[in-house]
Amino acid sequence: MRIGAPLPIDAPQEKGGTLSLLELTGIGPASNFRVELADRLNIFTGDNGLGKTFILECAWWALTGNWTSSAVYPREDASKSEPQITFEVTGASGWPEKESSKYDWRRHTWVTHHERLTLPGLLIYARVDGAFAIWDPAGSYDSDSERNYYRPLILTREEVWDGLLEKSGGKTRSIFNGLINDWVDWQSNPKNYPFEILRQVLLHLSPPGLEEGDLGPLQPGTPVRIPGDRRLMPTIKHSYGEIPLVYASAAVRRIVAMAYLIVWAWEEHKAQSELIREEPQKRMVILIDEIEAHLHPQWQRIILPTLLSMAQILQRDIQVQFLITTHSPLVMVSMEPRFNPKRDKIFHLNLMRQNLLTAEVILEEPEFVRYGHVNSWLMSDIFELRHARALEAEKAIEAAKKLQLQNKITKEEVQQATDELARNLAGNDEFWPRWLFFAKQFGVEL
Repeated sequence: MRIGAPLPIDAPQEKGGTLSLLELTGIGPASNFRVELADRLNIFTGDNGLGKTFILECAWWALTGNWTSSAVYPREDASKSEPQITFEVTGASGWPEKESSKYDWRRHTWVTHHERLTLPGLLIYARVDGAFAIWDPAGSYDSDSERNYYRPLILTREEVWDGLLEKSGGKTRSIFNGLINDWVDWQSNPKNYPFEILRQVLLHLSPPGLEEGDLGPLQPGTPVRIPGDRRLMPTIKHSYGEIPLVYASAAVRRIVAMAYLIVWAWEEHKAQSELIREEPQKRMVILIDEIEAHLHPQWQRIILPTLLSMAQILQRDIQVQFLITTHSPLVMVSMEPRFNPKRDKIFHLNLMRQNLLTAEVILEEPEFVRYGHVNSWLMSDIFELRHARALEAEKAIEAAKKLQLQNKITKEEVQQATDELARNLAGNDEFWPRWLFFAKQFGVEL
């Protein structure tokens, strides 16, 4: 068997696939995106509005055949024959299955023409708005037809916490219990399972630091009642006391929800696999939009490394493919000791101006550079800041540099530039020695 060769059409259906290729033509902010993904970590960077979340949404669709909300619509300049989504899903055997889907203009949907031979492993998608999506190759969330057997579970932020009920044929069934109910049920289980797994994952994903003033590790407290709610409410221990989870900070709630959904999805997958007499999958795909959302810089610096190693808490031999987006230089600097070019990739969305009126979004695949300092990341081609300073300080420095290049300079101009620098630069700014040496030649001192 040749790794990377196309999947034979007579091959049996294979599960445990990950996404190895995504090509988008005639949709989104660019006329064409081609993404050849790594098998472990894929980081997407770029300015707002250039398509990072769009790529995650299309990746989710390529893996599941379902959109988390509305289907993406072709570009206005796309002809009726152009819009196309091409993707490869590669199973554990190494055989990639390639498929292309075209847009049906009459039905406003994306059409595929055959059953997939490679199904992905367990999928978890954490959206930036607090919503989640889960796709389980062993589970069924829609029993209406065989075709919809693998329909994903799409949860709003509120449903993640409070659960999801489905009414059909005069009956109501629980599709998803929700974090609040499951947490209390798991915690009260005499065997303390799977609560112990959740506890370990929370501890693993906790913010760093045990010094005075730090938040401390994420540890479950004793459930309590709160006004206006008849349920027992989970609590989290902070250094200043136990806090009901619904009152916790946005950062704590996001990490707690992510930890819970990962544990829940894995435990549910094992239970469903046992019901259908199959072995649980050994491969997962986790998509996270803006991984640093709500997190303090200290937490941003460790969240991705801890997620990369978190799967081993669930089961030692699980392999996880990550697709994440970020605007954080601290997330990037955290990967410097861990980035493996053989298994990891960085993708950068950039806006290239073609002329005064038009520009095109392009997808670059830069080499991962170890800049060593967060300021160097900020001023790298990834984040493209000219200065790691306030905008006013940047303008003052650029004006001072421009003045230095002029042939005729007056003392008044140098004094004015010095005053502007003094208003906007810190006293220990590295630009001062250069400027003060220059200003002194015109009799100007700070």
